[in-house]
Amino acid sequence: MHKNLLIIEDDVAFANAIKRRLTNKGFNCHIAQNGSDALLLCRSVLPDYILLDMKLEQENGLSLIKPLRAIVINSHIILLTGFASIASAVEAIKLGADDYLSKPVNTSTLISTLLKQSTVSASEIEEGQLAIGSEEVLSASRVEWEHIQQVLKVNNGNVSETARQLNMHRRTLQRKLQKKPQ
Repeated sequence: MHKNLLIIEDDVAFANAIKRRLTNKGFNCHIAQNGSDALLLCRSVLPDYILLDMKLEQENGLSLIKPLRAIVINSHIILLTGFASIASAVEAIKLGADDYLSKPVNTSTLISTLLKQSTVSASEIEEGQLAIGSEEVLSASRVEWEHIQQVLKVNNGNVSETARQLNMHRRTLQRKLQKKPQ
């Protein structure tokens, strides 16, 4: 079994740490720090696995999923993010990512996610059958916060419009946004 892994991450220290950890576990790792380098490297290496950071310097990792998938149809693509939300997880899966993990992620979770054969569907995430980045069930306050984030995204960050759609006072919404539940 091939274990070519493309790590697309703009944080050089983090990318090198992942590379060291996974090289020790038998992966042949390659690092790209931006979208154009990632696509070039993907064409030359044809990775079996791709770890894609959601927030690259000036780019959104979500925009790379479809072009990467077009190059390596059967590659296992995992989106990594420090800003996990149900909305971004659903979007990533719909665009063609196989999995979604929140940072920081430990080596065993990363390896088991890389090597698993089944994929997570967008409907599983929407139905709450998946806790992002953990094995725990999301709390009610966390589900509410995630829903608010999704509506806020649809409204392009417009707090007033989001508050109207959620039928709550704008100040109440702002307080809820400041308190990210665990």
